[in-house]
Amino acid sequence: MATAKSWIKAARPRTLPLALSGIIMGCGLAWFYGTIHAPVSVLAIITAICIQIFSNFANDYGDSRKGTDNLYRIGPSRTVQTGEITLKEMEKGMIFVGGLSLFFGSWLVYVATWHISPAVFLRFIGLGVLSLLAAWFYTSGKHAYGYVGLGDLAVFLFFGLLPVAGAFFLNAGFLKPAVLLPAGTMGLFSAGVLNLNNMRDIGNDKRSGKITLPVRMGERISRVYHLVLVLCGWIAVVVYTYEEQRSPWQWLFLLVFPLFVNDLVKVYKIRDAAGLDPFLKRLALSTLAFTILFCMGLVLSVF
Repeated sequence: MATAKSWIKAARPRTLPLALSGIIMGCGLAWFYGTIHAPVSVLAIITAICIQIFSNFANDYGDSRKGTDNLYRIGPSRTVQTGEITLKEMEKGMIFVGGLSLFFGSWLVYVATWHISPAVFLRFIGLGVLSLLAAWFYTSGKHAYGYVGLGDLAVFLFFGLLPVAGAFFLNAGFLKPAVLLPAGTMGLFSAGVLNLNNMRDIGNDKRSGKITLPVRMGERISRVYHLVLVLCGWIAVVVYTYEEQRSPWQWLFLLVFPLFVNDLVKVYKIRDAAGLDPFLKRLALSTLAFTILFCMGLVLSVF
């Protein structure tokens, strides 16, 4: 029987900062425009955590069944791969966490949208279900889209545009087009994390038939692609801040720019695939630090 330690490992806590960053960004933008709603923000954070854990369980399950998680995989070992959690146990775990996601997500959407209209409520319920389906079909099923190079697009949407714009709308009751710029930043940084993951696993993925973008592009172009993702993310947030500036405090996020540059240089120089692994966590944590500073700047600018 799987232990609590194994379930925590399967939940992959190091991925949670990235999952929370988009929600925090959306809530910070809502504060900036004077439309923050505390209960909605709390429920959004809880829902995001549940969906991310479901996604991690589904990836563990799907990659193990397809044989991609094997002895040649460079990253941390997965729980189904090692036998710590059986396939049946993981199926039950996914049902449980998926149920929690639907429960908290429905509660969130009801509180935030029912007073607007039942139609808006149903649209957001649909987006929540779509998020769970996207998490499942990333590595599971006969036509898993993560195996044909569509993972980057999904991450851009579900870690960037949807959480930031969604959290903003749920707080505000409307969508301001300008917030799509920082939402794009979150999506691009998140795609950068996935790209690092896929660059690290390029050899094993190729042997296993998982045709990610790095497998398609090759190692050298993948490094250039990573550079483009991160720099375009910074350009988007700089353009937003310039256009929506009310106070110099809004540029507080620039304090973490040197961290991004330092890691970009190191990633570009590394030739050992295993050496890329620490930079997944570093980019996820740098993204969280960027998000916190960005939101602090927004809050300080309205006082």
